[in-house]
Amino acid sequence: MSVEQKAAGKEEEGKLQKGIAEFYDESSGIWENIWGDHMHHGFYDPDSTVSVSDHRAAQIRMIQESLRFASLLSENPSKWPKSTVDVGCGIGGSSRYLAKKFGATSVGITLSPVQAQRANSLAAAQGLADKVSFEVADALKQPFPDGKFDLVWSMESGEHMPDKAKFVGELARVAAPGGTIIIVTWCHRDLGPDEQSLLPWEQDLLKKICDSYYLPAWCSTSDYVKLPESLSLQDIKSADWSPFVAPFWPAVIRTALTWNGLTSLLRSGLKTIKGALAMPLMIKGYKKDLIKFSIITCRKPE
Repeated sequence: MSVEQKAAGKEEEGKLQKGIAEFYDESSGIWENIWGDHMHHGFYDPDSTVSVSDHRAAQIRMIQESLRFASLLSENPSKWPKSTVDVGCGIGGSSRYLAKKFGATSVGITLSPVQAQRANSLAAAQGLADKVSFEVADALKQPFPDGKFDLVWSMESGEHMPDKAKFVGELARVAAPGGTIIIVTWCHRDLGPDEQSLLPWEQDLLKKICDSYYLPAWCSTSDYVKLPESLSLQDIKSADWSPFVAPFWPAVIRTALTWNGLTSLLRSGLKTIKGALAMPLMIKGYKKDLIKFSIITCRKPE
């Protein structure tokens, strides 16, 4: 790669990070106002119709099911994680939940100064300031020493990462020996044995979503799984949870169309409005089996 190409790539990454930070600076307040602490999908019974209260319970269930999938719901406290990092922490909902459940200390990182400030305020208000803290940091260059955390948690932040190999490499680097890594992320469908790429209409749909949500190129679940394999991580598991998140986007659209939702949206800013207009594209992607909601878990060797 030439010097010019490296410089162009770095500039593109900087623009992406700036867009992500501004998008969440703008949108986090409206999200919290309508949906609460957790800025991620809920885990539902397939084909269910849900209310906002159901949605908030489903978001907690998403955390619980992720922990269960990673075999972390032990009744033995000695097996609970003692220290966690929440990579792409939003306003800190997962970190506070993990601190309460396991008594673990947690550090959350985000590109959004607004999110970090709000997350720290909520932690203080809930009496958790001695357990959890939040800061602005880059997930691809985490400000932590090697082997620091028993649990490395990434709930719907991986889709924002322009270099997935570097991202998973950083998650593995900061994981303690024997530590667990949980990645819950948006992927596209796996390619068939005779396919070299997605179909043109699929690429076009994903590009529109990328432009609205400040996402780089997508990858498949099988592509993601190859990354921990290349790092010799152990107990690698993955699953497609798309059927369990199907009610999420229709529920978000319904609440956006309420008076509270519409007035909040109009006050929030252009980036948030652009994101709201892209929500039907997410529904289409799921219905066409293009978008996959994936979980990948693994463990760092002792």
